[in-house]
Amino acid sequence: MRRTPIVLAALAGSAALVLAGCSGSDSADSGSGESRTLRLAINQTEDYPSTIALNSFGERLDAATDGRWAIDVYANEQLGAQAEALQLVSDGAVDLAIVAGPQLENLNKDFVVFNLPGVFESDEHEMAVVNDEEITGDLYSSLEDQNITVIGGFTAGMRGVYTKEGPIMTPADLAGMKIRVQETDTMVRMIELMGATATPMAFGEVYTALQSGVIDGAENAEPSYTTQKHNEVAKYYSYTNHLINSDYLVINTDLLASMSDEDKELFRAEWDATLVEYMELWDQSIEDAIAAAEASGVTFTIPDNAAFAEALAPLAAETITNDVQQKLYDDAKALAK
Repeated sequence: MRRTPIVLAALAGSAALVLAGCSGSDSADSGSGESRTLRLAINQTEDYPSTIALNSFGERLDAATDGRWAIDVYANEQLGAQAEALQLVSDGAVDLAIVAGPQLENLNKDFVVFNLPGVFESDEHEMAVVNDEEITGDLYSSLEDQNITVIGGFTAGMRGVYTKEGPIMTPADLAGMKIRVQETDTMVRMIELMGATATPMAFGEVYTALQSGVIDGAENAEPSYTTQKHNEVAKYYSYTNHLINSDYLVINTDLLASMSDEDKELFRAEWDATLVEYMELWDQSIEDAIAAAEASGVTFTIPDNAAFAEALAPLAAETITNDVQQKLYDDAKALAK
């Protein structure tokens, strides 16, 4: 039912980042004895793989820098939903955040390439692409005029559709249904091509919307489905496999520039280690999520994936509008070969 096992050695080798070139003239001396605890916003629960891995990241960074830098992770949208958290990072009120790809697409349309169905063939392929500086370097620095630097990304997994009333086997089964999507034109168009009516909303609103009937279903990977308890109110999960999405770590650009070169390198090394830890946790979380969902009475189905792929085929041609986007798409596809 699931995809190929994670290849951690390959992932560790591909996790190149943008940090090395981000030095600022006002960088503090790494031996100054000053310390700072950074605030990191995430919309997932405390037991979600990214939250766990980021807590470990903070602990390792604290140890590696002799207390100069540490990270406190604020889960469950404590510092706001993703759009708000992203703005707070730009303003400097929050230091770091995990945000989904569609949020970055709203700031620079070139990010749309990594939000398209079919661009990634597996979780491993995605992790290799979004953490490859040769592919992403210019893209990730493109938001620095908004005081945001993208560090790298986590896979958010192959997504399926889950609904309240019966399984989804073909796009025709989605006709007349209202399906929650992330708040971008691309995600809206994706669901429309799949046959449903798109209802954009923040992640934290989905449970209540499902429960009250505001929406008929949503789309996400199994760990989000169960950690957010959506399996309590939507008992049918269909492996439409329509999209592999990404979550990105972003940091306030001025803050990054204030780090000494030594501390940037330590930050980079501990982020590399975090990517490896995350993938170990992610693979296990899928197994745990499936087991928990089945125990709660969820019905899993494998629909006609070819029909969904055919329905979504026009989206890339409709969406890619410039040479930068085309190169990102071609480079991403080439890395799978």
